[in-house]
Amino acid sequence: MSNQALVQAVALNRYYGNYHAVDDFNLTLHKGEVLGLLGPNGAGKSSTMQMLTGNISPSSGEITINGVDLLNDPQAAKRFIGYLPEQPPVYRDMTASEFLNYCASLHDIPRANIKAAIDNALDRCGLTDVNKKLIGNLSKGYQQRVGIAQAILHQPDVVILDEPTVGLDPIQITQIRELIKELGSDHSVILSTHILPEVQAVCDRVQIINQGKTVFADSLQKLTEQQAPTNVLVAFDKAVDIKLLESLEGATKVSDMGEARYLLSAEGASIAIDPLGISQLALEQGWLIKELTPQKNTLEQIFMGLIHSDAVGISDKPVKQTTEQQTTEQQTKQQNSEAA
Repeated sequence: MSNQALVQAVALNRYYGNYHAVDDFNLTLHKGEVLGLLGPNGAGKSSTMQMLTGNISPSSGEITINGVDLLNDPQAAKRFIGYLPEQPPVYRDMTASEFLNYCASLHDIPRANIKAAIDNALDRCGLTDVNKKLIGNLSKGYQQRVGIAQAILHQPDVVILDEPTVGLDPIQITQIRELIKELGSDHSVILSTHILPEVQAVCDRVQIINQGKTVFADSLQKLTEQQAPTNVLVAFDKAVDIKLLESLEGATKVSDMGEARYLLSAEGASIAIDPLGISQLALEQGWLIKELTPQKNTLEQIFMGLIHSDAVGISDKPVKQTTEQQTTEQQTKQQNSEAA
């Protein structure tokens, strides 16, 4: 991965009426990187993707693609982008080859290079054997492949995929994930999803968004490293006084698991439970420890903890727009109306 930033989004905001869908959002995508944009449904992922691809305008903020300002020079910036929306933009009454030929003309690919570009996209997406079939007769998984093929047809520097495995069966999901990993070798990729295992399977880095705000942005390794053991399972040779265990620093809850086994939890505590403190208490009380096992949260638990802790501090009330934001919103509506 290079230090070169191919996508740079700074202080993005997006309003729908009074609803603040994306709130002061920042994102950086480096060359050769697969970035997972992770969040629950309704977190603002699709709105963010549409802003990054120039399909909707931000209410405020800046976006540059490979050094080109997307808002000031959208045509030049979009040449560096390949985009697969959540619903693949395919024509069901065309064959895969016909559709890609049509997309090649949209991308201004020179006529002499079109066949090679189509053959390459078909091959990379595993569509060579079905390229003469109508897209409407293909399975959902193959339709997704056609959608990805159109996104990489013009060899863009940046490929942006919005929920690419939604509605697929487990075999198709595995195949699409493998394809995305392969794309990461030649393109920089932003993958939007609400599925944590998807990020684990294909991404170098994760950015978690909730209610329009970033709540975490780093590698998955950093995400797990920052989580100290939150639970400690301890077993003694006999039942002990729970109140003494509750007095240990960091222990906010002690659960009796039966057979002289206890689970000490540090939920919401800023100080992790120290196993050494348990050992010292056992020595003082004459308890014989048979088992002492620190437990870390799973990535799913960490993700849910970030989402829920962030939600506590975010108001559900709509935010009143400034005059500038209202003007931007009106201009966006007018642009969309003229485009239609």
